[in-house]
Amino acid sequence: MKPDLDKIDEAVLALLHLTSFTEGKGEFAYIRAWKGHDWEAMNRLHQKGMISDPKKKAKSVLITKGGRQRAEVLFLRVFCE
Repeated sequence: MKPDLDKIDEAVLALLHLTSFTEGKGEFAYIRAWKGHDWEAMNRLHQKGMISDPKKKAKSVLITKGGRQRAEVLFLRVFCE
């Protein structure tokens, strides 16, 4: 059986929303999330423009504006009633 990589990426993005946090204030605020997920999925999310490059030394990644919106929708759909 072959896994559906898009579904895996959606689940990882939803989990990134769960572990996300805000840094900075006002117009300089941005959303980050801990990057303790599957590296291949994280690389695919970076290629899709959802997160910053996970290969950097930081323990977290920046979630892009589009990634943040998609992550919230997926989180609600997958994990909420």
